[in-house]
Amino acid sequence: MLIDSYIEYFINHRLNPEIGFDAATLEHYSLADFRNIAEQLSQNSLTVTFHGPFIDLSPGSPDPAVRALTGHRFEQILKLIPLFNPKTVVCHTGYDRKRYGYFKDQWLENSMKIWSWFGSRVRDEGSRLILENVYEHQPDDIRPLLEGLSDQNVGFCLDIGHQTVFSHASAEIWLKSLAPFLGQLHLHDNLKKYDDHIALGQGEINFHHFFDLLKHIEKKPSIITLEIHRQEDLWPSIDFLEKMWPW
Repeated sequence: MLIDSYIEYFINHRLNPEIGFDAATLEHYSLADFRNIAEQLSQNSLTVTFHGPFIDLSPGSPDPAVRALTGHRFEQILKLIPLFNPKTVVCHTGYDRKRYGYFKDQWLENSMKIWSWFGSRVRDEGSRLILENVYEHQPDDIRPLLEGLSDQNVGFCLDIGHQTVFSHASAEIWLKSLAPFLGQLHLHDNLKKYDDHIALGQGEINFHHFFDLLKHIEKKPSIITLEIHRQEDLWPSIDFLEKMWPW
């Protein structure tokens, strides 16, 4: 999307992108293509974060072939870090109780091996690995990973839209448990039924309450990402944040 149309929009409006990479992107574009975008962003002093690939990937899978594919995609991301110098690399943990709840200990053991390797490599390249909640029901589904990866400085990204739709625990419980690891936020709204990724204030998430919770945590997240999926939702979301920014 940056190559096809959005690079000038981001530059002209001084927008710092979180660049998402999927399998098609990683397979189709060359290092020269990526370098061209990276140089344009750098020349215009824009800050970058990455969102790693996640479709059909599973670091905790019991299938070694699936874990090997996951590692391969992460290797592709590692090659791009020196080009873009992203502040963070956000990845989904891949935990889904419906699929892995019956052998969670094995899932955790497998996950730790890949995240420890990847987190170390990301750290050595000057960035920081951040793990994001998606289908997890509660923060305890993620906390063992974060505790076990402290040497790699792996952090947590709280996605408030995912927490609203998929979690069985409140945002307050998530923050109370994982605030020490909190390094990033993904902000978008929804109608509490589907993962809509619509403009802030256009759904049913109580951002007033959420931002009030954030005011009272000691360590504030250093990166805030608007993860809305339509261009027309961008400026309403920015206006919404401008009116109620908590700190």
